[in-house]
Amino acid sequence: MSTLEKVTAGIPGETVVTVTHDMTVQHFLSSMPPVYATPVMILHMEKACTASIAGLLPDGHVSVGMEVNVRHLAATPIGRTVRVTSRVRQIDAKSVLFDVEAWDGSRKIGDGTHRRGV
Repeated sequence: MSTLEKVTAGIPGETVVTVTHDMTVQHFLSSMPPVYATPVMILHMEKACTASIAGLLPDGHVSVGMEVNVRHLAATPIGRTVRVTSRVRQIDAKSVLFDVEAWDGSRKIGDGTHRRGV
């Protein structure tokens, strides 16, 4: 049995969060504005990807992030809802490549790819 035999292209994932102060760049660097931090956006992209395939992996297996290639396109203030989506693009022998996007309402605030190893 292949570790990734149940994972197929097109599997979607999603994470929805409301931006709080501890998710802002100001939380980490006091001289910066209180807007959604890029590393936190990437974390939410990882969460969407992880959750989408976790139940498809054999017992005792997990996925770990190994490559991130994203753009953060717009600032999002505290209180806004961010919806992060993922979709499996490609499956290799030991990794899965995802397309990822982040949205603040109808405005795209981030996009790119994320690869997870199993």
